[in-house]
Amino acid sequence: MKATYTIGGDLTIHRMGYGAMRITGKGIWGPPRDKAEALRVLQRAVELGVDFIDTADSYGPHVSEELIAEALHPYKKGLVIATKGGLTRPGPDVWHQDARPEHLKEALQGSLKRLKLDKIDLYQLHRIDAKVPFEKTMAFLQDAQEKGLIRHIGLSEVSVEEIQKAQKYIKVVSVQNKYSVDYRRWESVLEFTRDNDIAFIPWYPLNAGNIEAMHTLEAIGREAGGTAHQVALAWLLHHSPNILLIPGTSSVSHLEENMGAAALKLSETQMARLEALGVTSVG
Repeated sequence: MKATYTIGGDLTIHRMGYGAMRITGKGIWGPPRDKAEALRVLQRAVELGVDFIDTADSYGPHVSEELIAEALHPYKKGLVIATKGGLTRPGPDVWHQDARPEHLKEALQGSLKRLKLDKIDLYQLHRIDAKVPFEKTMAFLQDAQEKGLIRHIGLSEVSVEEIQKAQKYIKVVSVQNKYSVDYRRWESVLEFTRDNDIAFIPWYPLNAGNIEAMHTLEAIGREAGGTAHQVALAWLLHHSPNILLIPGTSSVSHLEENMGAAALKLSETQMARLEALGVTSVG
């Protein structure tokens, strides 16, 4: 199992990254309950070798990006911070799509300022907005890249057809879709990205409501000397070499547990049992 992946041909990072959504308040809204711990999580992640942090202007909103800069700026050489634009936040747990060029311009400029960066290494469209002509959204991203504000461009929650449509305007280097050992709706997207040198970044890597899957994960965890969550993360790393993980947490201890998943060994038999969980989860 390869430990690194190269995004866009020039950003080589470790496949175990960190997702910075959970360092905000309840409902991904406002400041965290324990700001000092949130800052420690970010600092500890980098200490443990994380060189890929995923965030978005809508996390907080703005809070996650501000905390990243407070905890880590000036940034360690090689640290890649990916952020996203295209959603607005009128309140806790409420997300509205807005991929109008004028909104994305404001979002990108805000992210650059909050993160204290001149260029975003990976800027991801948080959602395609059905209310906005697709070509207008793509034209903005293309223009921002040509101006040097964005190095690489990614998409989120998209189909193969949507990726191909976007590729007529931009080079898509990453796709971030919901995906886990027991949620395989986007298996075709994973296969397409793997075959086309595009990073696949799963969010929600453990669908904890699936009792059958949890029993299997827990059983394999006991066999392998890890937790159910570590098994779910380890399976993703073994499942496809283009998968980058961004498990999120607001706790240093949970962060350290997540990072341990990279060292967890799974046998062929255990992998087959985990693969079988996806048979009924596609669709």
